[in-house]
Amino acid sequence: MAHRGYRWSALLSVFAAICLLGPRPGVARPSPSDPPISPLTLAQVVDKMIVKNAARAVALERYTNRRLYVLDYKGFPTGLHAEMVVDMDFSAPATKSFTVVSETGSKYLMNLIFKRLMESEQEAQSNENRDRVNLTTQNYIFKSMEYQPAPDGCSYVLTLEPKTPSKFLFRGRVWVDSKDFAVCRIEAEPAKNPSFWIKKTEIHHSYSKVGDFWLPAENLSVSTMRFAGRATLTIEYQKYEIVAARTVGEPVSGAGSPNNPDSRH
Repeated sequence: MAHRGYRWSALLSVFAAICLLGPRPGVARPSPSDPPISPLTLAQVVDKMIVKNAARAVALERYTNRRLYVLDYKGFPTGLHAEMVVDMDFSAPATKSFTVVSETGSKYLMNLIFKRLMESEQEAQSNENRDRVNLTTQNYIFKSMEYQPAPDGCSYVLTLEPKTPSKFLFRGRVWVDSKDFAVCRIEAEPAKNPSFWIKKTEIHHSYSKVGDFWLPAENLSVSTMRFAGRATLTIEYQKYEIVAARTVGEPVSGAGSPNNPDSRH
């Protein structure tokens, strides 16, 4: 039983960290009819991504969505499955509230994993915690870049490593839109294994267009246990509604520049 407790605590740690990875909301791509652009350098892409992310973070004041959490565990002594439907309401600068709509499957997983994930996400809204996970040169070394023209506009592929081995950072690849410099996709692994009981974790994030913004579409994380078992967490983000937003780049009264931490999500 002790081993079982360590195992689930380890999974909670890695899933909580994974849910905090990635950029803040980005704006949507322009129309495909816009003229093509020439490839930029790695430094130029990174600089544009950081600046535009900071400006866009100020613009999104409030939005809501529905989430479907699904966790499948296959291993010793038995398999477990749980699903939870949750409504989320975000209000700037740092408030998230969650309302559980329905629950199916293992109560143990719902209480230990899903509800704790939501608590961790609420705690992560502080300025200090958000700054620790941002895609910036303070947190990451951007090592290389490929330009791969793509129909969806996600043409810049960046390879990056964390500057510190934090479980809230990752190493891997990030796809960046070639016109708005918003992150389209992430494929990575945690920078630091949060527990001896986790052998490996694969992270797959995707983002989609919602009005003028790009917001999370799906979060898929697969963790292989060291001795036995495999846990797959999927979070699907549905039914987005942008309740309040400013024009990107519009000055914020009393908030100063987009780099003011009090004005960022």
